[in-house]
Amino acid sequence: MQDHPSGAKTTDTKPHRSLLERLTALISPEPESRAELLEILHDAHERKLLDADALSMIEGVFQVSDLTARDIMVPRAQMDVVDLNKPIDEWLPLVLSTAHSRFPAVDGDRDKVVGILLAKDLLRYYAHESFDVRDMLRPAVFIPESKHLNVLLRDFRANRNHMAIVVDEYGAVSGLLTIEDVLEQIVGDIEDEYDYDEEANNILPIHDGAGAMRWRVKALTAIEQFNETLGTALADEDVDTIGGLVAHRMGRVPRKGESVEIDGMRFEVLRADARQIHVLVVERLPGQPLAAVS
Repeated sequence: MQDHPSGAKTTDTKPHRSLLERLTALISPEPESRAELLEILHDAHERKLLDADALSMIEGVFQVSDLTARDIMVPRAQMDVVDLNKPIDEWLPLVLSTAHSRFPAVDGDRDKVVGILLAKDLLRYYAHESFDVRDMLRPAVFIPESKHLNVLLRDFRANRNHMAIVVDEYGAVSGLLTIEDVLEQIVGDIEDEYDYDEEANNILPIHDGAGAMRWRVKALTAIEQFNETLGTALADEDVDTIGGLVAHRMGRVPRKGESVEIDGMRFEVLRADARQIHVLVVERLPGQPLAAVS
């Protein structure tokens, strides 16, 4: 309570801060941007106030709001689909070998996705029941390439969907993604007993119409495979993977958006957390000689 000039007493609702608290506020003001907040979190990690897993997930949450479906989708050419125009026996081996729980069902063409087939529904086929694949299909969800992952995750949860078909501005199918793909941006790779390292998907060309020679590369791609695929001569004496090479050259684990040039190639970090790089965009620079890394 304090005296009012008129003699009445009023209640001071503002909490009293100590001199030390006020000085600290002046010296270390609250973060005014996401970048400043991340700097504070990284500092907390370096001072052992925040463990690497927690920092990684916080960074993942931030990245989800920046990334779109286009950034993480499985490209159209790599989609595992079932073609309803073909007999079940023709595509059933694909279902068994890939062990996915869901498959886009197409009507003769990848642009004609007519629904989603759940692998567990095929049990009726083995039970010799009256079986029509089209009757088993679940509705397909179509989303634009530009849809942000935080919005998509909210939609997945609200509608209880697990897969979405990504389409471009002309309505053609661009790819697909699942709720697991989105969650992995936050918690890291979710591996199950069917996951394996498929080297064929480690290096994918980017067709953006700009004419640049660019590739999307998994950070765990072996340097040897990278050299064989792109005709480079990156050395692997110190590290074994492309992500390790980039981190070694920069002297630390880089953050999303950072880049480095190594022997005529530009490596930009597309996705990373506090512990490691996950995905890079690699571009061959014009007029640059390709020599071994020292």
